[in-house]
Amino acid sequence: MNPEKIRKVYAPYSTTGEQVGQTPLTGYVDVAQAIYPAVNTGQISTDGEWSGVVVSDKSFLIDTTFESIANGAEILAPQKADREFIDMTGYSTIFLAINPSNAGAYALSAVMAPQQYPFANLTPVNSGQLLKGLINSDTTSSNNQNMNNLYVDTAETLVADVWNIFLIEGRLANQKVLQFKIANNSGDVSTIDFAYLRVV
Repeated sequence: MNPEKIRKVYAPYSTTGEQVGQTPLTGYVDVAQAIYPAVNTGQISTDGEWSGVVVSDKSFLIDTTFESIANGAEILAPQKADREFIDMTGYSTIFLAINPSNAGAYALSAVMAPQQYPFANLTPVNSGQLLKGLINSDTTSSNNQNMNNLYVDTAETLVADVWNIFLIEGRLANQKVLQFKIANNSGDVSTIDFAYLRVV
């Protein structure tokens, strides 16, 4: 199907950019008119909420630096004032980046964000608790219908003073209010930088 069509338009004061030559004042000229599809990227509702197509983050969103985290202590990330949780609505994959000042073992887990943030229209939520769900591989067995932790890594060895990057694909897709609990089990005090990047 050819989207180009010819249309008769009034010519004397035309701004089409095409050469129309000498046309009498009452003359018409044929002008090609192309119809191109538009991309709908979303809309804003009457209460100011945007809904539509999300795109992958272009760069890592870097959180605040967590200073002097004692051995055995935990932090919840992200914690920036404008970004206290991660909204994975429309995203299927997340990259985590952790830069500790002390090498060693760290525990990572996905948890529910602070209770002041609603999950869709529900509030309060069970803040700080492990996120649970049926994981796709679990649904193949008819015997296993128990909820499992969506992401728990009890002993990940991190290298000091570099970004350690991890990929979590599918397990946390469409989670609305997500945080990561990071436990310092490195054996000493550590300063921790945290960042994330979401992918559609």
